[in-house]
Amino acid sequence: MFAIELSLKGNPIPVTVERKEKDDAFALVNFIIEALESGNPRVLQLTCDKQLEKKVALLTEQISGVQVSEKNSSASVTGVGFGRY
Repeated sequence: MFAIELSLKGNPIPVTVERKEKDDAFALVNFIIEALESGNPRVLQLTCDKQLEKKVALLTEQISGVQVSEKNSSASVTGVGFGRY
């Protein structure tokens, strides 16, 4: 399982969604980065592979960081800026 954490401006707690596959996790990160780079404010709707009922909508202009990390018994999610690849 891979955790994608989004750090939001003015919010100390990151928003996290998970993907089962590494390729899906990195595809989501790239999608988010492209949305940020476009410079056009928009709403991103994200879902979670682990909790299928979990859905979140975020404004791109409020995202200040994104990271992906692998979650398993020996790895834990660290703070934004410390991605493990």
